[in-house]
Amino acid sequence: MKRLLTAAICVPLALAALFRLPPVGFFLICAFFVTWAALEFVRLVRPVAPGAPLGALVALVPPAAWGLAAAIDGGRDWPAGPVLLAGAALLAIGCGSLVLFARTPVEQVLPALAVLCFGIPYFALPAAALYELARLDPWWIFLLFAIVWLGDSAAFYIGTAFGRHRLAPVVSPKKSWEGAIAGFVVSVAATAVWSAWRLDALRADLLLVGAVTAVASQVGDLVESLLKRGARVKDSGEVFPGHGGAFDRIDALLFAAPTLLAGLLWIGVPAAP
Repeated sequence: MKRLLTAAICVPLALAALFRLPPVGFFLICAFFVTWAALEFVRLVRPVAPGAPLGALVALVPPAAWGLAAAIDGGRDWPAGPVLLAGAALLAIGCGSLVLFARTPVEQVLPALAVLCFGIPYFALPAAALYELARLDPWWIFLLFAIVWLGDSAAFYIGTAFGRHRLAPVVSPKKSWEGAIAGFVVSVAATAVWSAWRLDALRADLLLVGAVTAVASQVGDLVESLLKRGARVKDSGEVFPGHGGAFDRIDALLFAAPTLLAGLLWIGVPAAP
């Protein structure tokens, strides 16, 4: 019941922000929640490198997200190679220098670099992708939400009622293959309904992108479960009743948003008639 009540409040608010705010305003909302999730992530992983400057990750996520958004937005005019090289150099050289000058204990250097070099793009890229999808057309975000949230709900309820075969018992004991398949089917069906509604056609290439996004969504959920399992905690926080923290609420979006954007750019963004 708590899960349904939270969804009944949060979903209308998310849609209102999507359709009532300009893309920049929507980006700020996304950056806020992604940064909040990054803070919860840092709390989870802090024990592996307590003497490292992991808190810098939280401060670096918003500017990194904006830089990625600018790079994606300007990708049609800028050569991709130098942009990717500059981004990789900033990440590797910047994180290495930060860990060095913060005088991180030697035994904590490797986990600190792993957390920073994984964590910054892990949170910044989805925020940038959400902005770009909203800039292209807010209805793409609507499709993303449908793929992720409807698929997640189907996986949860079908898995709870009929799940018999464990999907990843070590990582997330309650998830089942029955729930995962149900979530995938519902996500693809949502893509088909959206395609027929917004494009007046069932686009096979869009259905493929929706299917890949559905898989990415479930993998994103499992990756966050893996992180929590490693930290030996059940939820990343207690902000949303029935859902846990901000990290718990957006874990699937962290993988699904960049996947959907990449898929759309690959097939050529379909335009509504």
